[in-house]
Amino acid sequence: MIRITQLKLPVDHTEEDLRQQIARKLRCHAGSFSWKIVRQSLDARHKDDKKYVYTVDVSVENEKKILRKVHDNNIMLITKKEYHFPSAGGKAPKHPPVIVGSGPAGLFCAWYLARVGMRPVVLERGEEADKRKETVDAFWKNGVLDPDSNVQFGEGGAGTFSDGKLNTLVKDSSGRNHEVLKRFVEAGAPEEILYQQKPHLGTDILIEIVQTLRRQIEEMGGSFRFRTKLTDLIIRECRLEAVEVNGEERIPAEICVLAPGHSARDTFRMLKERGVSMEPKSFAVGVRVEHPQEMIDRALYGEKDHDILGAASYKVTHTCQNGRGVYSFCMCPGGYVVNASSEEGMLAVNGMSYQARDGENANSALIVTVSPEDFPEEGPLGGVAFQRELEKKAWEAGKGKVPVQLFKDYKEGRPSEALGGIRPAIKGGYILSDVRSIFPKVIGDSIEEGITAFGRKIEGFDREDALLSGVESRTSSPVRLVRDRNGMSNVEGIYPCGEGAGYAGGITSAAMDGIRTAEWICEKNKNS
Repeated sequence: MIRITQLKLPVDHTEEDLRQQIARKLRCHAGSFSWKIVRQSLDARHKDDKKYVYTVDVSVENEKKILRKVHDNNIMLITKKEYHFPSAGGKAPKHPPVIVGSGPAGLFCAWYLARVGMRPVVLERGEEADKRKETVDAFWKNGVLDPDSNVQFGEGGAGTFSDGKLNTLVKDSSGRNHEVLKRFVEAGAPEEILYQQKPHLGTDILIEIVQTLRRQIEEMGGSFRFRTKLTDLIIRECRLEAVEVNGEERIPAEICVLAPGHSARDTFRMLKERGVSMEPKSFAVGVRVEHPQEMIDRALYGEKDHDILGAASYKVTHTCQNGRGVYSFCMCPGGYVVNASSEEGMLAVNGMSYQARDGENANSALIVTVSPEDFPEEGPLGGVAFQRELEKKAWEAGKGKVPVQLFKDYKEGRPSEALGGIRPAIKGGYILSDVRSIFPKVIGDSIEEGITAFGRKIEGFDREDALLSGVESRTSSPVRLVRDRNGMSNVEGIYPCGEGAGYAGGITSAAMDGIRTAEWICEKNKNS
């Protein structure tokens, strides 16, 4: 297989243009080869000459002969490595593995365990994705929260109501990253996610995909129980014997995968009480900022919209004078700010986009890293306490609705009384308020300095009527469930997994960790 990198073509090129470019690079006839796109990225540094940059794999006869006549460091011979999941081997566990949580980590762990015949049982405190959507839509309309089925909990996890980003910074020589994307494509995702630099699905596509993955797991012998919350662990001599659900029913289990998601605060407390090893973890908090998508498109593309490229996205970072870093996170082009609360009397926000990304506004989290030194109490749940403090203040600032403040008022430390030229794109009720009052001074100041700095990078970013809403507090898990090099906690049979356990950050990395956990379970089963 020949790999060619740094193939550059105008963004409006055709498939035939790409074929001809490959032929010129290899000095061969355009009909003598087949190819597959490995990667596609956008180079928009020159706004009047935007280009797609490709990496392609080419199948052609006489590869070595062709390579002898081309002298280009961007053309090389490669051997493709395919991912292979290990067989289960050994004696089957006495009871099916129990998987807590049906987010990406839980779903992918279940998928691979089901494929090798282990018949996993997936427990999910929330609802099936289609029912969950109805519940969430009702919450955004009437403000009545279901604490077990909401933006954070339910089939697909928190990522179901997000932009559906699938890119990850995880270095992966094993091939799990590509394996995850393949699974998504087979479940209905567009094939382009296999090679796009920043693939995404959108919440409308994700809802269908997670249900397809569930049906695949069921067809392979797995099962799901919704509205079923883990409430206790039955442990004898530091070994798991059973799990308790809904405060009454016991399910025998020698293997339990803990993939509860980053917002399972009641679960974290129970695990601490049962002696499952855990530690506090740094995460980040801040606001959602909204701008007109047309403004972002003009700043990054040099034009207010682009039919081929779609809505523009950005990524910005800044180191503040106080030493704190502030950065954008989970940017949602053409998206919506959403009320993402999961506890009564507390309010959290997140960002969401549909596949088309055709909303009026762009939004992104602008967040500041916080560490155990910032938390109000010591111990593994100190980060949870910090989140709750901010979310309670956000609830109070918004009187139960999402508090919104113009940037000019944020700088002055006064509640906003009128909107400017930007109309909020928010799922759920909102109210003009004082968002800055939610935060400790060091975080509030860092956000202001960051937005001002980003205005020097993206024209209009620091405009006075930019909309800030809060609080963005669920960026990642505030705890880490400690596991050994074989994926197991200090309790025999318990496998912490995914973002909630502190080992992932996003849909793809969580799914990859789910696969890795399934590998560990199979490897231990072989050696048992």
